[in-house]
Amino acid sequence: MKKFNLFKEIITVDKNSLQVAIDTQKTFGIDIGGKICHEPFTTDDILIYIGIPDTKAALCEALGRKYQVVEDGSRVLIKAFSNWQEIIGFNTPRATYDDTTGDGVDEFSTKEMEDIGWHAAEFNINYRTLVELLEEKCEGTLICIEQEDPYQFSGLGFISEKKHAAETLFEYCQKEVKRLIEEDEDFAKESLNDDELEAAEFFKAL
Repeated sequence: MKKFNLFKEIITVDKNSLQVAIDTQKTFGIDIGGKICHEPFTTDDILIYIGIPDTKAALCEALGRKYQVVEDGSRVLIKAFSNWQEIIGFNTPRATYDDTTGDGVDEFSTKEMEDIGWHAAEFNINYRTLVELLEEKCEGTLICIEQEDPYQFSGLGFISEKKHAAETLFEYCQKEVKRLIEEDEDFAKESLNDDELEAAEFFKAL
């Protein structure tokens, strides 16, 4: 996955396209690539702005005070990190996972991936492990704010190919569950409880 850190990224939008969208006085979005998007938004739309701008305001102020906007010839340059809380709000319904709280990731948005996460927990395979696997092995975008000093991180993950992601998670968990059953006496086949047995069968690990 590629990381899109709003602390570092500047979103470039075509000035004319933005002005046309503003003049419609209808809700529109701006995605991380600077494209103007319209409702209904899809899971491919990772947005840094949704709204109806003030048509009477100057272009550099039209998106609101939490956006830093600079006009540069035919382009408009936008920094959006100050509006992170609202960006979380309008992107979360379409995200694959939410890593914006201190508690970390606790579910996936698709049933297939969530079933894997749910059953994996019976063998102490947590969501953090699965998310790190997704971020290493799968295509997608992690929109976030991240800084080193003091360390701060908050992000939303968008997986491009969810079927491939689910297969990647399943294969990893299947191998790990088989290993635990063979090597860890706490998970020996004869000592599995009903939930662990169900999870092992789910992963076809018996």
